[in-house]
Amino acid sequence: MKRGEKGKNMDPRMLALYFVIGGALVSAITYFGSHAKGQIAAFIAFFPSISVITICSIYFASGTKEAVSYTKNMLILVPPWVLYGLGMFFLLPRIGLAYSRVISIAVYIGTALLIMKLT
Repeated sequence: MKRGEKGKNMDPRMLALYFVIGGALVSAITYFGSHAKGQIAAFIAFFPSISVITICSIYFASGTKEAVSYTKNMLILVPPWVLYGLGMFFLLPRIGLAYSRVISIAVYIGTALLIMKLT
């Protein structure tokens, strides 16, 4: 099989690398966020490093068509994520972490499923 063809087996070492990178990013975000540096934490969280890694891994595993499909669908699902973020922003100080997360995630899932069904 040529590089980029469907069905290519993923190298387990790459999965381990992705796991380490993801863990390092979550650790950095948590560190800065818990030290009253929310803007730096948000910058790290929103920096496209995870999407770059994901797009590259999809591209190398399956090719251009699948990487473009992922990117398109990632953009389509931005509005539900914004609703999730707004829900957390407004609800967290009013009803606490547990309820605001449940409601915000439910709104995310509901709007994401609706968008996915409509597209």
